Amino acid sequence: MAEPLRSGRAAPQAQPARSLAERLAAAGVSAGDDPFATWTALRAVEGRRTTVVDLYRLAAAPLGILPQELPQDRRADLAARAMRVIWPGFEVTTGGERDTDPVSIVDYDPAWPRQFAEWRSRISAELGASAVRIDHVGSTAVPGLTAKPTIDVQVSVAALDDEPAYAAGLERIGLVLRSRDRLHRFFRPPPGQPRSVHVHVCAAGGAWEREHLLFRDHLRTHPLARREYAAAKREAVETWGSDRVAYGEAKSDVILDQLSDAEGWAAQVGWAPGHGDTGAN
Repeated sequence: MAEPLRSGRAAPQAQPARSLAERLAAAGVSAGDDPFATWTALRAVEGRRTTVVDLYRLAAAPLGILPQELPQDRRADLAARAMRVIWPGFEVTTGGERDTDPVSIVDYDPAWPRQFAEWRSRISAELGASAVRIDHVGSTAVPGLTAKPTIDVQVSVAALDDEPAYAAGLERIGLVLRSRDRLHRFFRPPPGQPRSVHVHVCAAGGAWEREHLLFRDHLRTHPLARREYAAAKREAVETWGSDRVAYGEAKSDVILDQLSDAEGWAAQVGWAPGHGDTGAN
């Protein structure tokens, strides 16, 4: 059966994307000498659609180069400043730094649900009742979708700010806290270990939890959305395979469009987050 057109927006490629100059003009923002100030003003108007890639573009334009041609240290500095705007309260920890490993995406692997189930068991054994729910999220949780070969695990807790309730347990199974912000905590393997898993701790019943579960379930049930998202991934990795922040941010328009569609779908079918994943998709 053909998938119906999604409500709320036109079919893909119906309208060309606006240039950054057009977006600035529409927002009433003038490109000044400070790219970060310009970016901040644009984000105040556009919200999440203003990305780190836009900041790179603003910094690269006066130099007559492409954003991906900015020196890596310059991009890292810009991204660090932007993350504190994107994620209020954002800070990185020390001791968990890794060399910049490139992004790679691969075809869906049927072993990913089993790998998630193994991590779920380990996390559950360590955290016990502190883990209100444990879910497989991200692209490896969507059958048939290309993805980075890294299992994304979402752990919902009653009190996000109570780090002692969960951080020590996650550290005991070989993870390190890499960053925190007001909405979540990010854990990953330490330097020298394969990037096999990312663990995202969020507040049970909060916006972070809901959005990631909704996006996953919408992709699982909408083949057209999966194809569109896979195409965005391939385009992003071609340009930003050496910059993980930009790779994620380059997909923002597609993700935000699909989240809008997902909200309409959720209202139509009465979607609500189910119980935590058991490992099967």
